[in-house]
Amino acid sequence: MSRYATTRLSSRGQVVIPEDIRNHLGLKEGDHFVVIGEGDAIVLKAIPPPKPEEFEALVARADHALAARRPWLKKMA
Repeated sequence: MSRYATTRLSSRGQVVIPEDIRNHLGLKEGDHFVVIGEGDAIVLKAIPPPKPEEFEALVARADHALAARRPWLKKMA
């Protein structure tokens, strides 16, 4: 697999990531990216979704922060 390929910008501002690169990186429809523009370069960095245990920890922290600010609200089950 080549580490680079060419593509073009559509009239709607869309860019296609070539199939061999998508396959090599394991990218799927709906994946999210950070887009960085620096000078004449554009970098796409895939943002992986949080693991279930990481997500549960984020929800627990949010519940704790909410309870500290609004003690009269009960945690939703």
